[in-house]
Amino acid sequence: MPTNRERAEAAMRRSWFPVARIADLDKPQTAVLLGENLVIYRDRAGDVAVMARRCPHRGGDLSIGEVHENSIACSYHGWEFATNGGACVRIPSIPDQTKIPPKAKIKTYPAVLRYGHVWTVLEDPITEMYDLPEWRQTEFEWLAGEPMDSHAGVGITIENFRDVAHFPFVHKVSMGPTPEVVEPLDVRRDGIDVWMERPLDAGSGEWAGDGDCMMYYHCVAPGLASITYDYERYGKRIVAGFPSPVAYDRVKIFWGVANEVGFTGTSLEENLRLETMVYHEDLPIVENIEPREIPWDHEYQEFSVPADVFTLNYRRSFMELMTRVPAEAFADESAGAEAAGSGAERKLAHVG
Repeated sequence: MPTNRERAEAAMRRSWFPVARIADLDKPQTAVLLGENLVIYRDRAGDVAVMARRCPHRGGDLSIGEVHENSIACSYHGWEFATNGGACVRIPSIPDQTKIPPKAKIKTYPAVLRYGHVWTVLEDPITEMYDLPEWRQTEFEWLAGEPMDSHAGVGITIENFRDVAHFPFVHKVSMGPTPEVVEPLDVRRDGIDVWMERPLDAGSGEWAGDGDCMMYYHCVAPGLASITYDYERYGKRIVAGFPSPVAYDRVKIFWGVANEVGFTGTSLEENLRLETMVYHEDLPIVENIEPREIPWDHEYQEFSVPADVFTLNYRRSFMELMTRVPAEAFADESAGAEAAGSGAERKLAHVG
């Protein structure tokens, strides 16, 4: 019987996460997603690939390789692998390219470009790629923030994004004085989605220079948390966080801001600066939370109050996600672990 931690890890391997910013694809990018070393690149034809980083010839790092029209070449011996499908398409050291070993290929993963980032999933997905309905009818311009490393898990990170009781203690500079007492929160959940509506009282902090508005929170398990700000005078703007798990208890926080096209309030660049300030206030607090991920198996005692209703519903949404992992996935993983530990020899591939 798998533990809830094991179920959470299995669910994340089947969920979509960002691995690079679209703006950085002028050269190959590296990422680690749940321990898998990846390279992300755009070839000269304009197609984007997410694939395993290790060359299967002698282990060269493809992220420092050369990008071609429809492939990427390893910097060690020049072996080229197709953007589409990862098959080896050229080995410079052999005169007859029909002799390329048919099994010489790189594992590839889906690549979806959305919200300023490249997204992928490691195994057969149990969710659709994020597509928030409240953003579909409005044209937004996105600006991706600088990714941030954090020694905390996806769940802890998302809870921090959606927690409102920490504002007066953590965000004294960015948000200014805010009430310590949290009003009753209007939260609803449907499956893996959680919503909350809350008015913004701009106060005196830098963060809310455009004045009062309505805030529409939306969180989707496991790893999307957003606020859509709706200003009657200016239009809509967004801040969204997409923590991507490097490991179970460590993330790279991808995130971004967006303004509705025609937004007449604070500029996109200024919104990015202000939200960066908020993130930098959060990081030293979150990295010292114990444990570094939600104690799914109740190994730590916790107490909750009404101000936690949003994050409690996020936990329920994550638990809902866990139920979508097929039971055979755990049997497969157990069999794979036994095979890995057996020390079975691998046959060498030779060029004929």
